Amino acid sequence: MSEHERTIMAFDDQGREVIIDILVSVKELGELTRAGPVSGEPALRTREGHPVTYLGAGEFSVTLPGEESDLIVRTSDPDFT
Repeated sequence: MSEHERTIMAFDDQGREVIIDILVSVKELGELTRAGPVSGEPALRTREGHPVTYLGAGEFSVTLPGEESDLIVRTSDPDFT
Protein backbone atom coordinates (compact mmCIF):
# COMPACT_ATOMS: atom_id res chain seq x y z
CA MET A 1 0.00 0.00 0.00
CA SER A 2 1.54 3.33 -1.06
CA GLU A 3 0.59 6.65 0.39
CA HIS A 4 1.25 10.04 -1.17
CA GLU A 5 3.65 11.94 1.05
CA ARG A 6 4.25 15.13 -0.91
CA THR A 7 4.73 16.69 -4.33
CA ILE A 8 7.60 18.83 -5.60
CA MET A 9 8.11 20.74 -8.83
CA ALA A 10 11.32 20.53 -10.82
CA PHE A 11 12.41 22.10 -14.11
CA ASP A 12 14.73 21.10 -16.93
CA ASP A 13 17.25 23.43 -18.62
CA GLN A 14 14.56 24.65 -21.04
CA GLY A 15 12.14 25.59 -18.24
CA ARG A 16 9.74 22.66 -18.70
CA GLU A 17 8.03 21.68 -15.46
CA VAL A 18 8.02 18.13 -14.10
CA ILE A 19 5.80 17.29 -11.14
CA ILE A 20 7.37 14.64 -8.88
CA ASP A 21 5.26 12.72 -6.39
CA ILE A 22 6.95 11.15 -3.38
CA LEU A 23 5.19 7.96 -2.33
CA VAL A 24 5.90 5.95 0.80
CA SER A 25 4.94 2.31 1.20
CA VAL A 26 3.18 1.77 4.53
CA LYS A 27 2.41 -1.68 5.90
CA GLU A 28 0.31 -2.50 8.94
CA LEU A 29 2.03 -5.26 10.89
CA GLY A 30 -1.09 -6.25 12.78
CA GLU A 31 -2.08 -6.48 16.39
CA LEU A 32 0.77 -8.78 17.44
CA THR A 33 3.39 -6.04 17.17
CA ARG A 34 3.56 -2.85 19.18
CA ALA A 35 5.37 -0.92 16.47
CA GLY A 36 2.23 -0.06 14.49
CA PRO A 37 2.54 0.83 10.80
CA VAL A 38 5.99 0.58 9.25
CA SER A 39 7.02 2.72 6.29
CA GLY A 40 9.53 1.75 3.64
CA GLU A 41 11.83 3.76 1.41
CA PRO A 42 10.13 6.52 -0.59
CA ALA A 43 9.42 5.95 -4.27
CA LEU A 44 9.77 8.88 -6.65
CA ARG A 45 7.53 9.06 -9.73
CA THR A 46 6.41 11.79 -12.09
CA ARG A 47 2.73 12.63 -12.09
CA GLU A 48 2.54 10.52 -15.28
CA GLY A 49 4.12 7.53 -13.48
CA HIS A 50 7.67 7.68 -14.91
CA PRO A 51 10.49 6.57 -12.56
CA VAL A 52 12.59 9.29 -10.94
CA THR A 53 15.99 8.99 -9.25
CA TYR A 54 17.29 11.59 -6.82
CA LEU A 55 20.87 12.52 -7.79
CA GLY A 56 21.56 14.93 -4.93
CA ALA A 57 21.90 18.70 -4.61
CA GLY A 58 18.38 19.30 -5.94
CA GLU A 59 18.83 17.25 -9.15
CA PHE A 60 16.65 14.39 -10.33
CA SER A 61 16.90 12.00 -13.26
CA VAL A 62 13.60 11.15 -15.00
CA THR A 63 13.40 8.00 -17.14
CA LEU A 64 11.09 8.61 -20.10
CA PRO A 65 9.97 5.80 -22.40
CA GLY A 66 11.50 5.89 -25.86
CA GLU A 67 14.24 8.34 -24.89
CA GLU A 68 17.93 7.40 -25.13
CA SER A 69 18.98 9.40 -22.10
CA ASP A 70 17.26 10.45 -18.91
CA LEU A 71 15.88 13.94 -18.44
CA ILE A 72 17.72 15.91 -15.74
CA VAL A 73 15.54 18.30 -13.75
CA ARG A 74 16.26 20.55 -10.77
CA THR A 75 14.22 21.81 -7.85
CA SER A 76 14.67 24.71 -5.48
CA ASP A 77 12.74 22.87 -2.74
CA PRO A 78 14.79 23.39 0.46
CA ASP A 79 14.38 19.74 1.48
CA PHE A 80 16.34 18.67 -1.60
CA THR A 81 18.94 21.42 -2.09
